[in-house]
Amino acid sequence: MTVRDLPTLNATLNALCTILLLYGYSLIRQGRREQHKKVMLSAFGVSIVFLICYLVYHYNVGSVPYQGQGAMRTVYFAILISHVVLAATVPVLAILTLWRAFQERFDKHRKIAKITLPIWLYVSVTGVIVYLMLYGI
Repeated sequence: MTVRDLPTLNATLNALCTILLLYGYSLIRQGRREQHKKVMLSAFGVSIVFLICYLVYHYNVGSVPYQGQGAMRTVYFAILISHVVLAATVPVLAILTLWRAFQERFDKHRKIAKITLPIWLYVSVTGVIVYLMLYGI
């Protein structure tokens, strides 16, 4: 694997994170707290690996310009801007959400999780979309 392979790995990690988040949500809805905990910690771990790979890639390659034109260019930048802005909030929200669970402050955990989950899901899904649009795959 080379640095040039990292975007594909990153998209795969984003897709995996999406699956884990949805599965974790379904587990807690079923009352399966221990399984939920394991799956959500896995989603967090996948996100950490993603962030490391993302930083390594952009440190080595820099920015990759979008080649599309017309309406697709507008769509791309609308998705990218919302993705980047919300992505900046995910580490803070995820850590706060996990911290409240570890402290067994489940009432506060639930409140912040209702905000964290949709944002984290949006960022994970749009990460894959940005990859597909940028690399034309």
